[in-house]
Amino acid sequence: MAMASIAGLALTSCSEDEPISENHGTAISFRPSMGTRATETTNANLKEINVASFMGNTPYFNTLTFNKGADGYFTSDPTYNWPGDNTSLTFYAYSPANPGGVITLGSDSKVMTGFSPASSIANQIDFITATATGNKDDNEATGVPLKFDHRLVQIEVRAKTDNTAYTYKVSGVRIGESVSKADFDFTTNNWSLGTDKAIYDETYATPVELGSVPASVMGEGGNLMLIPQQLTAWNPTSDASNSAKGAYLAIKLQINTVAGAQVYPFPSEGDCTWAAIPIDDNWEAGKKYVYNLDLTHGAGYVDPHDPDPGKPVLGGPIKFTVDVTDWVDSSSDLPMDTGKDKPAE
Repeated sequence: MAMASIAGLALTSCSEDEPISENHGTAISFRPSMGTRATETTNANLKEINVASFMGNTPYFNTLTFNKGADGYFTSDPTYNWPGDNTSLTFYAYSPANPGGVITLGSDSKVMTGFSPASSIANQIDFITATATGNKDDNEATGVPLKFDHRLVQIEVRAKTDNTAYTYKVSGVRIGESVSKADFDFTTNNWSLGTDKAIYDETYATPVELGSVPASVMGEGGNLMLIPQQLTAWNPTSDASNSAKGAYLAIKLQINTVAGAQVYPFPSEGDCTWAAIPIDDNWEAGKKYVYNLDLTHGAGYVDPHDPDPGKPVLGGPIKFTVDVTDWVDSSSDLPMDTGKDKPAE
């Protein structure tokens, strides 16, 4: 398990003429570990952490970056030691250094404001934080346990079909109208949601052809990393164009019959377009949500931003009513004469 080490600083008087306390013991060190969910950032790939420390409400050191060395330890420059009088220190740590908002770790507030996930799914990143308290006697030798938790939600979309009458090809994925801006409080680990919403999507050139085994349709961009929130679903029946900005999930789709006829997009609307379903889940921080779309019996609705929004992509199964008419007798008298049997004239 990796350790973050902060080594050796002499505490000086206000005049900076002579030291008033000096600790030559083991430097402040951390033993980072990850939570168990949404493992986009792991113990193995965590290369740097950012830490601020407080003695009571007074900053002991401002935010410093600690880089992982070849020996597995995280070190910074300058380095700090434990107070020799066993005073407790509180630590606030996070990664990456620039997650997408403005971070302030000071005496008055410990927050990140204006956080927004990157508009491109490929550029979205995990955001992890940890808080711990330690002192010289308890933690000089063993280090401070620093457990990081994931503060975003991770979204993966997979799709399948058991319907062999059609071929289904997917070339994109979309999450529509989730809250896109929020503030994070490092002391409570809570998010305060804004009102802005956004659409996040990824398209790719080589489509995924669906079969009976669920396949990822995320493309090369990887999974989404979004803000935890309670979603309010799009209503394709009463609000087809989605003026209320309800949440939905969509895939960029082409459906053809096995004989070759294009069913979706509707023939006049191109080679592929979005098919959507409403979602209303409560996304909780630190959880990975895997949406398994089953297209065996349907394919959702036309995306609210496409022509014919809210229209079902497929109708119900083709079926027939059969009426077989009764047989009607029709008779005809046919002579069986051969000519030999005719009487002589």
